[in-house]
Amino acid sequence: MTLPSEAELLRIFIGEGDKYGRRPLYEVIVEEARRRGMAGATVLQGVMGFGKASRLHTAKILRLSEDLPIVVEIVDSPERIAAFLPDLDRMIQRGLVTLEKARVIVYRHDGGSTDVRAEPAGAP
Repeated sequence: MTLPSEAELLRIFIGEGDKYGRRPLYEVIVEEARRRGMAGATVLQGVMGFGKASRLHTAKILRLSEDLPIVVEIVDSPERIAAFLPDLDRMIQRGLVTLEKARVIVYRHDGGSTDVRAEPAGAP
């Protein structure tokens, strides 16, 4: 898979306890991204955070939370991200979704190397 040097970073902030049906929401999101052939997805678990309700979620032993923050990051072309957004909207009941431009410097995988290097600013 090739990834354009100008891509987008989709960042999804949800809780560890969020479900889609009976399954963890983050798993469903990653599996759907894979099924669509997207470039990749990463799930990050936070140790502490709060959202709109200002309820603190923490991994501290004295305040053990069963709903730690989860961030799912997906980098792909703007077209693939845009096609994914309507389905993502149906999956997420609560959370935050952000989108920003990303400049891909290197994208490598087992099938060989695809280096994408942007030209310096002001290059002809």
